[in-house]
Order: sequence, then C-alpha cells, then structure tokens
Amino acid sequence: MPQTDLLDPDKIGTNLRTKLIARKILVYSTTSSTNDIAAEYAKNPANDGLAVFAEQQSAGRGRGGSKWLTGRADSILCSIVLTHCGCSAELLALTCAVAVAEAIGKVARSEAKIKWPNDVRLKDKKVAGILLESKKYKGNIVYIVGMGINCHQRKDSFPAELRTSATSIDVESRTKCDRISLAKRLLTSMDHWLEAAEKSPKKVIDRWRNLSVLLGQRVTLVFNRRRFTGNCIGVDPEKGLILQLESGGVRMFDAAHTTIAK
Repeated sequence: MPQTDLLDPDKIGTNLRTKLIARKILVYSTTSSTNDIAAEYAKNPANDGLAVFAEQQSAGRGRGGSKWLTGRADSILCSIVLTHCGCSAELLALTCAVAVAEAIGKVARSEAKIKWPNDVRLKDKKVAGILLESKKYKGNIVYIVGMGINCHQRKDSFPAELRTSATSIDVESRTKCDRISLAKRLLTSMDHWLEAAEKSPKKVIDRWRNLSVLLGQRVTLVFNRRRFTGNCIGVDPEKGLILQLESGGVRMFDAAHTTIAK
C-alpha cells in the first residue's frame, strides 16, 4: 500500500495560518542534515521563518553530537530558520520544547511531557528531540531550530539499547499518525509560542512548568564535567534550570553546558 503522508510543501502550506513561521517551506527527499541546509539559508535575513523538512537524513545529529537515527519517511525531520528572534537562547529552548510537546500531544491524543533541556516524551519514553544551534552572520545572531519526531517507527525499529527508552506516536497512540497533519500542527504551534515568548515570557514558563517531568524531582546534572544533585524547583528564562542543591544553596544551570546524568 503506498504511503499517503509523504511530505509535500503545498499540502503542508495549505490553509496554514501562521504569521512568521513557514512563509516558505522546503521538502528534501534526502539530505545530510536539515539543520545544515537551514544554516545556509540563514545567511540571508529574508529567510526568517523558513521551514526545511526532509524524508531522510544521512547525518542527522542530536545534542552533544549524538546521532539521530531514522528510517525513510518514518519521522518529522524539520529545521526552522530564525534570523530576527527577540528571545534569549534559554527562553527560545523552552519555547520550542513547549511548541513541540503541544503539537505531539494533539496528534497522539495523549499529553506529551518535556524533559529539560531538549527531550519530549510520551508515556515516559522519548518521542522527540530538539537541537537548537546559533550562528553569527555579519554580526547578527541567527538560530536554527532542529526537530526530530518519531512517527511511524515500530517497537523493533529502534536499536536494542533504545527499545525501553524510545517510542513513536504510532506505538503510543495505536494508530497511524498523518505526518502532514503533524507538520502543520508543529508549524502552527511554533508560530503561536514564538509570538507568546516575545510578548509574555511568563506564559511560556508557566506552560513549561505544567509539562515538565523534572519539576519537583531529584535530579543529577553534569555541568562542565562536574556532577550536581538537587531538587528541581523551577526554570529561569535567561539562566536555565534551577536546582536546590543537596550540598546547600540554589544554583542555575544553562542548557548549553549541562546534561542530565543517566
């Protein structure tokens, strides 16, 4: 049976009522990385809001240089160019996580949760990741927001070491999600929450708190090769995750230099 949800820029863009995001949409059959393609387009400020999709990546990557492995046409692989973003990198990371989680939750019909700094989870398994990269062109800071969402993978699609920690929308919803509908929801959600972040950062923070799996939990972080353990008590839109440390005191950890210890 032919696949009916192959990504098509015209189908994704039809009736898409966004203000900034996806005024132009590109879809590649295969590319090394949508973030790499988007970074080239980001050199031109006129490409603000450009959305780049691919059916397959040969060199997809996650945070910290990890590989992002997918089969052909079984995921949403998307990067968005932001050449005029008024948010800090920390606030932008929170905003993107909220937007991705909401889009997934609506399609999967089950609330998706956020594991700081860049994972989105369904039923306590990773279903999506976000890679936020910044570039400097002619003195201007631009951002590339890369997103990978597992859609059609089966349980046995994942490497053995990931089968207990990774999942897909199809597995958790027990239906076959429509990737075109998900792409439209993703772009709409990104557009909504980016506008909210610039007008009212508190709205983003409040929603992030509602969706966070770490808030109120004991967490061990690795920051600049040192381990810190404490209770997660919140997030600062400029400085990152806030921990009440077991060793005493309160400290903030920015996403760029911090990972959650396994």
